[in-house]
Amino acid sequence: MPTWSVLSHVAGREAAEALAGRIEDLEPEPAGTGVFEIEDGSDRWEVGAWFTEEPDEIALTLLAAAWGAEPFAISELPEVDWVAHVRRELTPVEAGRFFVYGSHDADKLPPHAVALCIDAAMAFGTGHHATTRGCLLALDRLASDGFQPGRVADIGSGTAVLAMAAARLWTVPVIASDIDPVAVETAAANVISNGLAGRVECIEAAGFDHPLLESAAPFDLVFANILKQPLIDLAPDMRKSTAKGGRIILSGILTTQADEVRDAYQAHGFQPDRRDDLGEWTVLVMTRA
Repeated sequence: MPTWSVLSHVAGREAAEALAGRIEDLEPEPAGTGVFEIEDGSDRWEVGAWFTEEPDEIALTLLAAAWGAEPFAISELPEVDWVAHVRRELTPVEAGRFFVYGSHDADKLPPHAVALCIDAAMAFGTGHHATTRGCLLALDRLASDGFQPGRVADIGSGTAVLAMAAARLWTVPVIASDIDPVAVETAAANVISNGLAGRVECIEAAGFDHPLLESAAPFDLVFANILKQPLIDLAPDMRKSTAKGGRIILSGILTTQADEVRDAYQAHGFQPDRRDDLGEWTVLVMTRA
């Protein structure tokens, strides 16, 4: 069955989210929509949607004009099993003691590695992106330095690779949250397949806004591998939800954005411990003073 993608750009997050919402009301309706910030400091946002029936080009043109967006680029996509394709392309990732692999590479596990099986799926976080690998390296260093958390949270967890890595290291409660219900389902399946059921709890939540997170706080270690602006917006709640002396590992940040994120967290009582640049991406490790 052929599918179609439609893409446009618009100024401002509010306009982008509103436009995506209007696309969801179209007939035929889209199979999914997405809104992504273009990380160049321009406050431009990409609005995309995917259709299993040919979309109404006239309706899309009118919506783009109404919201001041660029005309939608409409593309018919070939029939491809993208998950199978990605699985073939992904190779195992080593990050300190951690070895992240797909089930097709189960025969490549090195001895003594902390192994995590993450198959390509409809959620972010296979371990191959520099931000995920950087967070794993930061976690590896904390563990090597003798850090011992009592409670851990992974905010914006995607496939829960970071949450599971922490659960592999320490027998402590770990909560993995994501705003995307598909990501939560994927994370829960990964937790089970890695034998970590009962040790990692996967929930749908925006930031720390969930009764389970609120009751479990304060956390001694928090991951937040998301994007610059959501990280900055999260800073006040991060302070409330992190124990004194607790560590946070932040990423999803371009190197050009790192100082702005660091300054936002310093303003809320966090002190920088370490910054690592991996290509164009940065990982920050900070401590709540």
